[in-house]
Amino acid sequence: MQTANLIWGLIFSSIGIGYFIYGRRQSNLVARYCGIALILYPYLVTNTLALVAVGIVLMLTPRFLEL
Repeated sequence: MQTANLIWGLIFSSIGIGYFIYGRRQSNLVARYCGIALILYPYLVTNTLALVAVGIVLMLTPRFLEL
């Protein structure tokens, strides 16, 4: 595993924990599930560019999608 993947994974997982806590406290399902996805997906993606792209998409999803 590359150093860049580890650092990006740490950044996106930290943001995911924040999204999960926010979604749980506000009863926002989109933020909660995006937080879980942000925590788990760095384990599955090995390409650094794909890691950053998916992370940005998951971070922006609660902004534009409401349930």
